[in-house]
Amino acid sequence: MIPRRRNVVNWYVLYTSPRTEKKVQMRLEEQLVEHYLPLHKTPRVWSDRVKIVDKPLFTSYIFVRCREHLLHALLQIPGVVRIVYYCGRPAIIRQKDIDAIRIFLRQAAERTLCVGEEAEILSGSLKRISGRVQKIKKKYLVLYIEQLGATVSVNIANVARTDRI
Repeated sequence: MIPRRRNVVNWYVLYTSPRTEKKVQMRLEEQLVEHYLPLHKTPRVWSDRVKIVDKPLFTSYIFVRCREHLLHALLQIPGVVRIVYYCGRPAIIRQKDIDAIRIFLRQAAERTLCVGEEAEILSGSLKRISGRVQKIKKKYLVLYIEQLGATVSVNIANVARTDRI
């Protein structure tokens, strides 16, 4: 159990209104409150295009670092709904957990592919063949393989950026 002292600066969790995490983040920046909103890049598919967007890793949650007695003042920020509690007290998040999230997101970003990048197929009959990404769908992407003069669909889990291999 983590000792709770009034003057210690800890990480806490705020619950936000749906889809307001980035707005709350801007408001926390304006008030000079240390915060962390873990974002990950993900392809969003529309009928006419695919765009890589930053989405919160934890929907409706943002981490703040402050003294416990200052935490309740953050409820006045528009978009903040409540403080997350555990056993009747504001839940404390350990620094090593925040660091683990940052490391996870950094590693995940290395695997993110974008249209126009070179990717290598990691398994199957076309293993170790590279191609240029033409389209990204939810579970697969379309690669143009110049050596074959062909376009193939490949499961996203079976490819990696060639500069990361």
